[in-house]
Amino acid sequence: MLFYSFFKTLVGQTVTVELKNDLAIIGVLVSVDQFLNIKLDNIQVVDEARYPHMIAVKNCFIRGSVVRYVQLPPASVDTGLLQDAARREAQQPGATKAR
Repeated sequence: MLFYSFFKTLVGQTVTVELKNDLAIIGVLVSVDQFLNIKLDNIQVVDEARYPHMIAVKNCFIRGSVVRYVQLPPASVDTGLLQDAARREAQQPGATKAR
């Protein structure tokens, strides 16, 4: 739930989403859900020569299971706040520990 909460704070920001099929899309984050499905507006493809069929597309919905990376604007990321939130989430009762 930590990443879902974090991504909700980025609505309205420009992000780059790289998919597992190597397609990279830049767009304005419109919404995200608990499965990390992403909706982008005003999109453009990073390598338009490789994906010419995507030039006419203006918005898209990306299923969370096909996302490889999400690149965020550095000014939007407060690493201290994220570390504190991760620490609090790990200390909650019922949290599983990595072995």
